[in-house]
Amino acid sequence: MSVLVGRPAPDFTAAAVLGSGEIVDTFNLATAIKGKPAVIFFYPLDFTFVCPSELIAFDHRMEEFTKRGVEVIGVSIDSQFTHNAWRNTPVDKGGIGQVKYTLVADVKHEICKAYDVEHPEAGVAFRGSFLVDKEGQVRHQVINDLPLGRNVDEMIRMIDALQFHEEHGEVCPAGWSKGEEGMTASTEGVAAYLKDNSAKL
Repeated sequence: MSVLVGRPAPDFTAAAVLGSGEIVDTFNLATAIKGKPAVIFFYPLDFTFVCPSELIAFDHRMEEFTKRGVEVIGVSIDSQFTHNAWRNTPVDKGGIGQVKYTLVADVKHEICKAYDVEHPEAGVAFRGSFLVDKEGQVRHQVINDLPLGRNVDEMIRMIDALQFHEEHGEVCPAGWSKGEEGMTASTEGVAAYLKDNSAKL
């Protein structure tokens, strides 16, 4: 499994269903996220079991992603037509409803291979999540095995941490949440932080 943190997010062009419901043949990652942070997440298959809970969880938090200026892009090996059918299936029938973010069709498995999240036996993507900064660099990644649903709130926390660091230059200690104190990246800074905060770590 490759570590992409600190490297440019692999670019791709593929068919997709946009958050508006429009189907496009040439969705390009670099164009879509230029100058903006993004979350790119992979999931195994449409019309499965854990997957709809995750996609709905992302959709329920779209207001939070939008407030932070973050593009959200889902990717699986299904076609754009299957994505569209899943969007048009009601939640109480196992669908995901009209999710407000892009779903990319990786039918040739090129994207999941570029991000090194393809399951070696099942041929589908692991539950991989990648946080990309405004410069197109991967700053955070986490890969879950197929049975383990991801925590979307944790991704929002990581976005907050990245944006705090970009704005203030400070680093974010363990368990940091928005509104909490950061740490100056120096011997003195860590000593000062730990003096006041070590008990709650």
